[in-house]
Amino acid sequence: MELSAYLHRIGYDGSVRPDLATLRAVHRAHQYAIPFENLDVLLRRPVVLDLEANYDKIVCRQRGGWCYEMNGVMGWALKEIGFEVMRMSAGVMRVREGDAQLGNHLCLLVCLDHPYLVDVGFGGSLVEPLPLRASEREDRPYRLGLSELGDDYWRFAEIAHGDGDAFSFDFRAAPADEALLARKCQFLQTDPASPFIQNLVVQRRTADTHLSLRGRVLAAIHAARVDKKLLNSADELVATLRDSFGLDMPEAATLWSSICVRHEALFAGTSDEKYL
Repeated sequence: MELSAYLHRIGYDGSVRPDLATLRAVHRAHQYAIPFENLDVLLRRPVVLDLEANYDKIVCRQRGGWCYEMNGVMGWALKEIGFEVMRMSAGVMRVREGDAQLGNHLCLLVCLDHPYLVDVGFGGSLVEPLPLRASEREDRPYRLGLSELGDDYWRFAEIAHGDGDAFSFDFRAAPADEALLARKCQFLQTDPASPFIQNLVVQRRTADTHLSLRGRVLAAIHAARVDKKLLNSADELVATLRDSFGLDMPEAATLWSSICVRHEALFAGTSDEKYL
């Protein structure tokens, strides 16, 4: 595992010092270079918390990953640079589902003059770290917020153009429960109720546009509009993964039938135009 190889993977060639400028630049570079994706889950390939396996997948094999992998590698890289990094357990949509969600997300806290929330594993909405204080910020095309809750919890929330409700996760600024993370990582890739079992999710930020592929629907989210396209074949899926997300995954063609079944289940009785 070489820091230089990771920095090359994310296209970062700036200075490497444990300061805020470097933290911001490395965070931004990772978000722009590496997509969030759950292809291994759908292909029934085990996803693990092992750092070397995550590094091999993301850096050596030019893949993306989900939060446990992306923030795992990012946390390692920041420590190599000299940052003080803490892994934290979080709960996506705890606001709706309660404490049972805790552990279904991994995020990071980096301490400089002030603690900063670092997260390159939430689909790409957070371009640069957020100071750990109640605040709002626009990372086009998203509006982001960090709020302090009771019982020492914080809530990170994002809203994109056209979204009615915020998508959020809650966390405490405390060391992660690693056993809980491991259990949730296993649950999310094996339980039929997991959204990562049910549908393909690939996301990537490009400047102030966010690309999102969910099943057959490819969306380009801009600050003032959302452009959508419906994929119509396994070949088009493979080409989209390659051309839009930088993922050379010809084996993804084997997922096409199940993706279409899921699409029909979600949109039965509607025309393509209605949700595009």
